[in-house]
Amino acid sequence: MPVDFKNYYDVLGVAKNASDAEIKKAFRKLARKYHPDVAKDKTSAEIRFKEINEANEVLSDPDKRRKYDELGANWNQPDRQTAQQAGGFRGGADQGTEFHFDGTGFSDFFEQFFGSQGRSTGGFNRTRGDGTAGTFAQRGQDIESDILVTLDEIMHGSTRTIKLQRVDSRTGQSTMQTLRVKIPPGVREAQLIRLAGKGQEGIGGGDSGNLYLRVQFAKHPDFRVQGANLYYDLELSPWEAVLGATVHIPTLDGKVALKVPPGTTDEQEFRLRGKGLHTENGKRGDLHAIVSIQVPSLLTPEEKALWEQLATTSTFNPRRTT
Repeated sequence: MPVDFKNYYDVLGVAKNASDAEIKKAFRKLARKYHPDVAKDKTSAEIRFKEINEANEVLSDPDKRRKYDELGANWNQPDRQTAQQAGGFRGGADQGTEFHFDGTGFSDFFEQFFGSQGRSTGGFNRTRGDGTAGTFAQRGQDIESDILVTLDEIMHGSTRTIKLQRVDSRTGQSTMQTLRVKIPPGVREAQLIRLAGKGQEGIGGGDSGNLYLRVQFAKHPDFRVQGANLYYDLELSPWEAVLGATVHIPTLDGKVALKVPPGTTDEQEFRLRGKGLHTENGKRGDLHAIVSIQVPSLLTPEEKALWEQLATTSTFNPRRTT
C-alpha cells in the first residue's frame, strides 16, 4: 500500500541541518501552540499536535534521525528495501499480510518506516479441534506497534479507539477492524499493552496471535519525564534571581505559585513534592523545577543605560578569587 513520504523538517519548520537545540526550540513553540489543552479548535489541534510529536520523535533521536536522513524520500524504492522493508507490518506463516494502524498517534509512514515487524511466539501445536488425531495447527503470529500516550493519559488513564487494517499483499484485499484500547493510569514507557487474539490468524484451527502496543510517551512542551518524576525548566530574569520573586509554573494539576528566594543561582533546583506521575505503589513522584537565568538580547536605550549604571555601581565580580 503506497504511503507518502513525510518531511519532518517541514513539519517543525527547521532546516535539514538544524541543531538539536533548534529542533527542541521549534518543537516547544509549536507544541505549546497546538496542545489540545490550550487550543480553541481541539480537533484540528490534536491532529497537528500528533504530527509535531511524531516529527520531534524522529528528529530528536540521533538513531532515528540518521536513518531518516540516509533513506530520505526514496525510502521505499526497490533498491532501498534491503535497508527498509516497505509494506507495513508483515506477519503470518506465509508472510503475506500487511498490518496498518490508525489512532495510535503515529502516521502510517512512521509505522512503516520505523515500526517493529510482527514477531512469532507460537509454533506448531498438535490439536484435536477437528476430531482427527495428529492434526497440526499453527498459532498465528504476534504483531507489534507503537502507541503514543500523553501525560494526561498517564495520569488519569483513557480508552483509545484504534483501527487495524489487514491487507493481503497478494490479492490486495483488506479488512478493517476497530479496537478499543484501555490505557491504564500509571502506564510506563515501553510497557506492552496486550490485545489478546488480535494478531495474525492461526492456521489449521490454531489460535490467533496477539497484538502488542508498545507505549511511547508523547513529548510535552514543558516537562521531561524520568521515572515518576517530572522536570521543568524554570526561566528567570536576572532581577528575579537576584531580588527573589513569586512565579507561577504549570503542573499536571494546574498552575501553582512558587516562591523564588533572593540570590537564586542558575541550575538551582526546586522540588514540588507529589506533583509528578503516579508510582507503582500508588503515590506520586515530584516535579523538579530547574532554574535557567535568561539574559535579554535586545535592549531599549533606557534599559541599556540602567544596565550600564548597574555595571559601574555594583561591587559584584563573578571572577573574584579572594
